[in-house]
Amino acid sequence: MEFRKNDILTLDIEDCGVDGEGIGKADGFTVFVKDAVIGDRIKAKIIKAKKNYGYGRLMEVITPSPYRVKPACSIARQCGGCQLQALSYEQQLKFKEKKVRGHLERIGGFQNLDMEPIMGMEAPYHYRNKAQFPVGKNKDGKIITGFYAGRTHSIIDNRECILGVKQNKEVLDRVIGHMEKYHVQPYDEATGKGLVRHIMIRYGFHTDEMMVCLILNGDKIPAEKALVESLCEIPEMTSITINVNKKRNNVILGDQLRLLWGQSYITDSIGDISYQISPLSFFQVNPIQTEKLYGKALEYAGLTGNETVWDLYCGIGTISLFLAQKAKFVRGVEIVPQAIDNARENAKLNGIENVEFFVGKAEEVLPREYEKNGVYADVIVVDPPRKGCDEVLLNTILKMKPERVVYVSCDSATLARDLKVLCAEDYELVRVSTTDMFPQGVHVEVVCCLHRVNS
Repeated sequence: MEFRKNDILTLDIEDCGVDGEGIGKADGFTVFVKDAVIGDRIKAKIIKAKKNYGYGRLMEVITPSPYRVKPACSIARQCGGCQLQALSYEQQLKFKEKKVRGHLERIGGFQNLDMEPIMGMEAPYHYRNKAQFPVGKNKDGKIITGFYAGRTHSIIDNRECILGVKQNKEVLDRVIGHMEKYHVQPYDEATGKGLVRHIMIRYGFHTDEMMVCLILNGDKIPAEKALVESLCEIPEMTSITINVNKKRNNVILGDQLRLLWGQSYITDSIGDISYQISPLSFFQVNPIQTEKLYGKALEYAGLTGNETVWDLYCGIGTISLFLAQKAKFVRGVEIVPQAIDNARENAKLNGIENVEFFVGKAEEVLPREYEKNGVYADVIVVDPPRKGCDEVLLNTILKMKPERVVYVSCDSATLARDLKVLCAEDYELVRVSTTDMFPQGVHVEVVCCLHRVNS
C-alpha cells in the first residue's frame, strides 16, 4: 500500500529514533512521529512521505504508553528545547544508553560492550547555568522572548524555562520592561533592523554569581544607566556586559564586548577547581553532571603523578586543570584565543603551574609539536565538538602512541567513527561511561577509555 501526505494512520509506537521521535509501522511503511512515546497507540497525520518511510504529526494519543508522563512545561510540544519531556526520566536514561550502544555497534563495529550504568540526575530540572534567549515580536507587535520552535526561528514566548535557573525570569522581565519603556526595538532577522538580538544569562551554581550579556545589533542600548540600576536590584548580579553583533547571520555572539557594570566574568567551580567564565567562554551548562563527567575522565586517565598529558579542544582549561591535579604536566590546545587567555587565568587562579596552553587547531598544533619538537604523551584526552576529531589528529595520536586515550564526546555517532580508526590495530576500547548532561533533551555525553595494545 502506498501512503501519501495528509493520510491519517493508526500506529503502535515500537521504537525511538536518535532525536527522540517515536517510530511506528503500517504495512511495512515506517513513520517517525515527534512527541510520540514507545508504547503509545496513536493517530498520526503524514506530513512528508518517501517511498518506504515518512514523517508524521501526532494527532491523538489513543492509548498512552506506560512510560508517558505529563510534561512539566505547558509549551513542551511547541518549543524546540526539550524533545523527551513526555517520556519518564527512567526511560529517558534507557533511551540514551541504547542510542550510544547502537552507534558504537553499528558505526564503530564494537560488540558485546560492557557499558557502565548511565549517570543520571536526582532532580532533572533547573540544571542549566546558561541560557540564550532570542528577542522578537509576536503577531500583535508585543516584545517577546523565549526559545525557537523546533527547526524554525519562530520564538515561543516563555520566560520561565524549567531547565534554567529561576532567576532568569526576573532578568528577562526587567530587560523587556526597559525596552518597552524606552521604545527599544528587538532585532528582526528578515530586515536586519532593530537593536536587541539576544539576552544571555549565566549563573554560578556554587557562587551564586550572575551575568547578563545583551547581544546588540549596535554599540549601545538607550538609557544604559537605568537598565543597570534595574538589573542591580537582583541580589546575585555580578556582571553586565554588551556584546556587539552587527552581522546578518545566525551566529549569536559577536567578537566585541563592553563592560557596563561589575566584573567582566563570573566565577564558578567544578570539584576543587575554580573557573572565571566570560560571556564568550565555553563552559559545560550542567555543573552537577559536569563534575561526574570530568571525574570519570580523570579516573579513566589513570594518572599517578608521573604522566605527561595532552588535552585537546581544552576550552577554558576545564578538563586540563582537573587533570593537572594528578599529572606531572598537562598541555592544552584550543582554537579560540580568548578561551586560552581564560585557561591561563584559571591556572593562576588555582595556583596550578604544571600546565601549558597553545592557541590553534588541535590537528595542526599536535603534529607540529610532535614532529618538530619531539613532544610525547603518556595520556591524550580529546573533547571535540560534535563533528568529532580531524583525520590528521587521529593519525598523529596513532603515531605518538600514548599509553591511554580518553575520548569525551557530545555526539556518539562521530565518537564511534573516530574510535573505529583508533581501535583498528593499536588500541582497545576498555571502558565506556555515559552521563546525562541534558535531561529532557536527546543529547548525552560519553567518556571512553582506550588502552594501547601494540607497541
